Amino acid sequence: LSMCSKLCYAIGGAPNQVAGSAASFFLQIYLLDIAHITPFHASLVLFIGKASGAITDPVAGFFISKSRWTKIGRLMPWVLACTPFTIVSYFFMWYLPPFVSGRVAWYLTFYCLFQSLTTLFQVPYSALTMFLSTDQRDRDSATAYRMTMEVLGTLIGAALQGQIVASAHISPHCTVNPSVNTTDSWHDTPSVPDPSDPLSHQAKVYMIAAGVIAGVYLLGTVVLFLGVKERDDPYALNSDRAIPFCKGLALTMKHGPYVKLTASFLLISTAVQLEQGNFVLFCTHAAGLRNHFQYLVVTILVSAVVSVPFWQKFLQRFGKKCAACGIS
Repeated sequence: LSMCSKLCYAIGGAPNQVAGSAASFFLQIYLLDIAHITPFHASLVLFIGKASGAITDPVAGFFISKSRWTKIGRLMPWVLACTPFTIVSYFFMWYLPPFVSGRVAWYLTFYCLFQSLTTLFQVPYSALTMFLSTDQRDRDSATAYRMTMEVLGTLIGAALQGQIVASAHISPHCTVNPSVNTTDSWHDTPSVPDPSDPLSHQAKVYMIAAGVIAGVYLLGTVVLFLGVKERDDPYALNSDRAIPFCKGLALTMKHGPYVKLTASFLLISTAVQLEQGNFVLFCTHAAGLRNHFQYLVVTILVSAVVSVPFWQKFLQRFGKKCAACGIS
């Protein structure tokens, strides 16, 4: 497997991380400050959207396992078919509709669509590793390329989104000793433009950011399609007694170590997503750092990228379980 093929494969997965990072850090503050949705409804949108993505995972696995081989492979058609719908759902997720009463339903619909479609993209894309080469070393190398590019995609997504939308949250002047009894944050004073107006500057910069990241999505998928060739696995089990999907899923969930690993991953990823979702909100409204939050987000992600080699050495020296406990 050539370096070019591994690089193209890695680039193909980066847009999912770019879009996911932008949504994780900025969607909540967008719903609250720009769309003027109440905190309860904003959290409802985020929760149901994430749940729809989780439900799509086994559904995607079921349908993909039933797919037939085509001229471009078994998994690649799923990736290509999902991309245009993912781009559209992502763009409208950041669009401010002119009506007010149905905004919760609007964002709930498009965020659920986006989460489900990204899952339909990610499941075949991740499984594609097994169909790049019959050489295990090639597969491991391609996975390393993919993980590196996904980390960079997370960084790029937050940096792009943060730099473009920063002006939507920057205060025109510094506040010194603000009074405790402030007005309701959902109703702006007449001297400040209403961000919930679809033609406002705040709404426009979020749409510009959505357009840029949608372009990254399209570019990554084109690179993946042109640079990667899916190969059928000659070592696949050919048997008339194939295990049904539901039975296979039940057997997997009965495997104790796998269930424990999945449970720990669930808790860790929940903690990370809570931090992502609330950090920008905290910087803007609690810490008084609305003029600097985009740099703080980038600082956190750069720190994560730079520390990867150190934790890799730590893992090799002390082992996986000890490293996980130590990092915690």
